[in-house]
Amino acid sequence: MIARITPGALRGSIAAIPSKSEAHRLLICAALADAPTRIPLSASSQDIDATIRCLNAMGADIVLEGGELRVAPIADPPARCEADCGESGSTLRFLLPVAGALGVETDFRMHGRLPERPIAPLDRELVRGGCTLTRPERDVLRISGRLKPGAYELPGDVSSQYITGMLLALTLLDNESMLTITGKLESASYIGITRRCMASFGAKPEPTDDGYRIPGKGRYASPGTMQIGGDWSNAAFWLCINELPGCSVEVTGLDPDSAQGDRRIVSALAELRSSDGVCILDAGDIPDLVPTIAACACAAGKELRVTHAERLRIKESDRIATVRQALNALGGEVAETPDGLIVRKRKPTGGTVDAAGDHRIAMMAAVASAGCTQEVVIRGAEAVNKSYPGFWRDFKSLGGRVELTEG
Repeated sequence: MIARITPGALRGSIAAIPSKSEAHRLLICAALADAPTRIPLSASSQDIDATIRCLNAMGADIVLEGGELRVAPIADPPARCEADCGESGSTLRFLLPVAGALGVETDFRMHGRLPERPIAPLDRELVRGGCTLTRPERDVLRISGRLKPGAYELPGDVSSQYITGMLLALTLLDNESMLTITGKLESASYIGITRRCMASFGAKPEPTDDGYRIPGKGRYASPGTMQIGGDWSNAAFWLCINELPGCSVEVTGLDPDSAQGDRRIVSALAELRSSDGVCILDAGDIPDLVPTIAACACAAGKELRVTHAERLRIKESDRIATVRQALNALGGEVAETPDGLIVRKRKPTGGTVDAAGDHRIAMMAAVASAGCTQEVVIRGAEAVNKSYPGFWRDFKSLGGRVELTEG
């Protein structure tokens, strides 16, 4: 799909979509619970659909009806199944340990760039715990065997998703386990989301000096109904547009006390707004904010240096490279560094951007368009469906002039 945007100011009010991060975790807890759970959901996405699809393959019965997810938990896990993850790294990394804990031999089918994205050292710990991992096909990762209670160890600076997956899985075992986290824990807020969601289902891993003690509970306890908070990660695109001349966008449905670390977009934008020199953004805990705040800085004529963003190279695209390529294609001046980006004070004018199959690059280009003077063309604009299928509808509702065509 091609999006052709005629630049102009955006104004109005938009409701935040449900948090993808919370939805993944709540769905998994509900599918592993002792009774059914209802979860209101006003809008889904390809990634959330992938988690639902995989949990159903593993024995749950999850349906979306009338704006509500109805989750009947796994009662009798199958001996084996095939689970299609789509391009969702969260789905794979969360459910790989869960499949091991349930003892379900599972073929996780992967699409897009997901087969190339790393799984180490999570795979090492699963093997140490009694599982076997193989690759019968390039796009299939198979886990068999059963995860045992015990002592596990993961680095804190590789992926918080590995830690989340192990916390979710080890809770299902019959005896306690220990999870040691070595080095600095990055994206710590995502572990906070995991712990808050687990606590809602009666599961509370106990923090230790270097990780967590996980009491084996066997199952989660359903609270009956759960609410998903507004998504700060995707709301950040509208909040950044609000910083550009002539734009006035209000985002409703966001909890300032949310466990989502991307609520830091508010303070990050305040720092960018007040900066007369180089604004420094440490992205170690907020990697998903990098594309949108980079676009905002570029369109606002601010100088920004992004640090500790190395993990962006293993996202849906090499997100350091694709942010640079997209903003430079629009007339900005962005350079890569070993651990991030430098955005210079050159405002974009317009041009053609390749979204590179990455939802955040497509939405980033739309943010930048609000500061351009010439047409912005985004190739692969359908990438937004991964996390925010209604993005272009909402863009139009704020007065955005965009023409969508197949191509």
